[in-house]
Amino acid sequence: MPQFKHFPLPDVGEGLVEAEILTWHVKPGDTVTVNQIIVEIETAKAAVELPCPFAGVVTELLAEPGKTVDVGTPIIVIDVDPNGEAAPVNGSVEPERVPNLVGYGVKAVTAKRRARVGAPAAVPASAAVSAAVAPVTVVPTPPVLEPEPVAAGGYVPLAKPPVRKLAKDLGIDLAGLAGSGPGGVITREDVEQAVAPAAAPVAVASRGERRVPIKGVRKATAQAMVESAFKAPHVTEFLTVDVTPMMELRAKLKDSAEFRGVKLTPLVFAAKAMCLAVRRTPDVNATWDEAANEIVYKDYVHLGVAAATPRGLVVPKVRDADQLSLRGLAEALEQLTVTARDGKTTPADMLNGTITITNVGVFGVDTGTPIINPGESAILAFGAIRDMPWVVDGQVVPRKVCQLALSFDHRVVDGQQGSQYLADVGALLADPAVAITY
Repeated sequence: MPQFKHFPLPDVGEGLVEAEILTWHVKPGDTVTVNQIIVEIETAKAAVELPCPFAGVVTELLAEPGKTVDVGTPIIVIDVDPNGEAAPVNGSVEPERVPNLVGYGVKAVTAKRRARVGAPAAVPASAAVSAAVAPVTVVPTPPVLEPEPVAAGGYVPLAKPPVRKLAKDLGIDLAGLAGSGPGGVITREDVEQAVAPAAAPVAVASRGERRVPIKGVRKATAQAMVESAFKAPHVTEFLTVDVTPMMELRAKLKDSAEFRGVKLTPLVFAAKAMCLAVRRTPDVNATWDEAANEIVYKDYVHLGVAAATPRGLVVPKVRDADQLSLRGLAEALEQLTVTARDGKTTPADMLNGTITITNVGVFGVDTGTPIINPGESAILAFGAIRDMPWVVDGQVVPRKVCQLALSFDHRVVDGQQGSQYLADVGALLADPAVAITY
């Protein structure tokens, strides 16, 4: 007889409690194998592809694309015995863990769930953990339309997921509609009729507006930046630097055999200068530990690189950047950037940074006041490199000039230390030969 198993949404890293379903790669009736990629989700930190924990036939998809799902909530039903070859199960079902899959490990967590109308009483925490990590054998039942909570605390009339998505796309609040379907279910026609009056011609043209839910990477970034901006006392200092020697060295190295085929950008030199300068001012690479009432000094540099992606700002890390050669750092930055823009940066790649650089110059911006990445004490904004008049040996001549801006946590870094670090980075970019003295 068929045996149906639910696959609950796992915690793919760092205690995340929810994720948005982006794309299903399977549909009901498809045959799947263990570790086959079946769905792409977006957490608060990154887009993640989930592999299938069972072999069998897909029976039902329990979450529509665009829906945000709590960790531990079943998202797919799979018949693991479509040919009826397994022995029938009598009595209670023996709990079975979802196998450890390629790409992430399943963790025992308790999912945050909202209360539903008519829901049974809460179960003990131990039972909730088991439910979050163990699929169960179930008998398939017709999908039930459940009311969704609204901001006012009430519930909207019933509607199927495709109708909810249509209403969301059109900006229609289901709470204001009366359903014409059986039992008061809101239909597609109800939603379309609600849009019709807005489409009628009016005497005066008006501008529209578009609302986008705050979720995923954007939501996480906003929360982190607000926490950082109002918790860590920011100080920002600025320095204008003649980087002509650095640009000349870059041109020379690009023509050398050692750097052939490597994307040697000005950002690589700035990142290298930051790593070198940390040796003289380790405070900028330290962390303020509020809970322990300690400042934690790191003897390694995990360099964060702020990257703009279609899904928002992410800050993946180059691990042990201070141990890399200039070529190694160039290769690491290129790989990191490509991965981020493809939306493939994993949550683990964005953890435990020690200091960050943001390349605002790539957008043609001279400088800014960057916000420190949470858990760190400093961030450097690297501005656009421009041809500008500069005084050299008493003569005004055209030079390659850029601006640097360093924001630092004044609890950890004093003004003298912040100024020294910024001056050191500037000196290394103004004359790369200074590196031999470090």
